[in-house]
Amino acid sequence: MRGTMTLSVAAFINRILGFISGIFVARVLGAEGIGLLMMAHPLVPLVITITELGLPVAISKLVAEAYVRDEKMKVRRILYVSLSLTCFLSITLTTLSLLGSQWIASILLSDQRAYYAMLAITPIAPIVAVSAVLKGYFRGIQQMKIIAASDVLEYSVQIACVLALVHLLLPYGVAYAAAGAMAASVISEAISLLFLVISYKVRGEAKLPGETWAGHLKQGKQTLKELMQIGLPTTGQGVVQSVYSAFQPLLIATSLAMTGISTAVATKQFGMLAGYAFPLLFMPSFITQSLSTALVPAIGEAAASKKDRLVHERMNQALNLGLLIGAPATVILFEWAIPLTKLVYGAPEAGLLLKILAPMFFLHYFDAPLHAILLGLGRANATFWNYVVSTSFKAIAIFVFGSQFGIVGVTFGIGIGIVMQTLLNFFSISSSIGIYMSIQPYLAVGVSMLLMAISGHWSFEYLSVVQGFSFLWSVVGSIICSLLIYFAAFLLMNALRKASRTILIPR
Repeated sequence: MRGTMTLSVAAFINRILGFISGIFVARVLGAEGIGLLMMAHPLVPLVITITELGLPVAISKLVAEAYVRDEKMKVRRILYVSLSLTCFLSITLTTLSLLGSQWIASILLSDQRAYYAMLAITPIAPIVAVSAVLKGYFRGIQQMKIIAASDVLEYSVQIACVLALVHLLLPYGVAYAAAGAMAASVISEAISLLFLVISYKVRGEAKLPGETWAGHLKQGKQTLKELMQIGLPTTGQGVVQSVYSAFQPLLIATSLAMTGISTAVATKQFGMLAGYAFPLLFMPSFITQSLSTALVPAIGEAAASKKDRLVHERMNQALNLGLLIGAPATVILFEWAIPLTKLVYGAPEAGLLLKILAPMFFLHYFDAPLHAILLGLGRANATFWNYVVSTSFKAIAIFVFGSQFGIVGVTFGIGIGIVMQTLLNFFSISSSIGIYMSIQPYLAVGVSMLLMAISGHWSFEYLSVVQGFSFLWSVVGSIICSLLIYFAAFLLMNALRKASRTILIPR
């Protein structure tokens, strides 16, 4: 839990920093520039996924086991074998990507102005791959503070570089400014990697006499086998996800073109969806993402011990946390969709897309815990096939609805895919161990959400129309008021439920 809290605090800081950076970039580049950024980015996750081969999770597990047994030699062997493999793959694939960049751009990019941004972000793959190995090592020895510090440093440097490079390159055109924003990510990742290397030099184990890198590689066949047994099952989903992310901009642009929308307008609409709506939607999920990191071993330990009741207790705790985070976030993002996009991005037209996605995105806050539970139960194959099915259905929905209803149809298609993936993971867990939960907390949250929405709508009208407050303070004040109503209603109903339980207990 200490590790979860450390990662959650760092994730919160990073979300704030990333949000600030995103606001600046969105306001300077506009929806069209954001669209170019989103189109250029998806190729890199594919390269990173292939080079990592699921090793970060495998490294943390194997290092933790070896560290407990005081096998310092094996710890270093795991690190050396992993670094050698990821460096070779990442450098090879990055070189091929750079050499074939024009051919790749002709296939993936519906707007060729995104070529420079794609070229600028490509060198990040080897840096991220090596950083992932070192982070896996620090997770294995339970040094979460180092990981958290490196992440905060990365985002801080990124903001500074984005401010400088975008201002420097914007006079040359939006395409070059977008490339500058991508280059800022490469620089910040490199600084973060330097910090991780220095931290390893300070905290890493000293070499034994006669120990060499080549010697570890010669004797590393068994270590490589152990790494692959854990890493490869998680790589399939990452590859599918990266391939889909690479083709999603082209899929969306094609479906929008069938409605008669020009390439420039389609790029702008895609930028509003991916650059404006999604950052707001993903903002509250950092806690559930951090929780899922700690949930995998917690569920695995309980399942291996045959403690079914403990598995369900931890599962319910995780789902309740998702409910606690997702419920008020969903109301805020739905009720204040247009005011938020107007206030943050100066783009109220993106509020409609946010309002459409917010109710369906509510299930996303359960998806990370459900995914972690399945991994803890040893059902990685189920998570992979659930993702394949939901992504295939989402792609079809985007194309069909997008070609008929434009960007609104695309938004509905994405939301339907999110709902399907969460439900498939839920049913997979239910078929494995069953799911036993009390419906009362969910009813209490549902009533609290309704009261929150009503009070928020009323308070916004009151502050803006009756009291004449500024738009900013009307939004902030009404959100705070609605949150107070939500938590007061939830606590009151929870107290009444506990009181009724007390009355029913026989003496």
